[in-house]
Amino acid sequence: MSDQPIPISTGSAAQPTVTFYDAVGGAPTFRKLVDEFYAGVADDPVLRPMYPEEDLGPAADRLRMFLEQYWGGPHTYSDQRGHPRLRMRHAPFRIGPVQRDAWLARMRSAVDSLGLAPEYEAELWTYLARAAEFMVNSPD
Repeated sequence: MSDQPIPISTGSAAQPTVTFYDAVGGAPTFRKLVDEFYAGVADDPVLRPMYPEEDLGPAADRLRMFLEQYWGGPHTYSDQRGHPRLRMRHAPFRIGPVQRDAWLARMRSAVDSLGLAPEYEAELWTYLARAAEFMVNSPD
């Protein structure tokens, strides 16, 4: 999984590159995505126990900052937390097919809530599905 922003068009000094982040609406879009996702996580019997913090706000902030950076927004995630190291950061949690599928179901609902243009929705979903598969660290 690359941590590089996804350019939508090549730019020049006169016309800067438009990133996926900008094309889909920037910070408000990613805030809505993450807020919708964590609203589902809060009551999810599979996912909620995986979050040791009582308050899901810090986890939501981390996910939002990561996604914003990945898609070409501010580099706040790396500035505050360093390299993402997604597998390492998720290693303490057993993530099998059940957890992956629960995560994907909650994220699917969150993505659908955005009403993105089909090409952007497909690109975002492809990344999220691949990332979820990449996090699996247990056969069950």
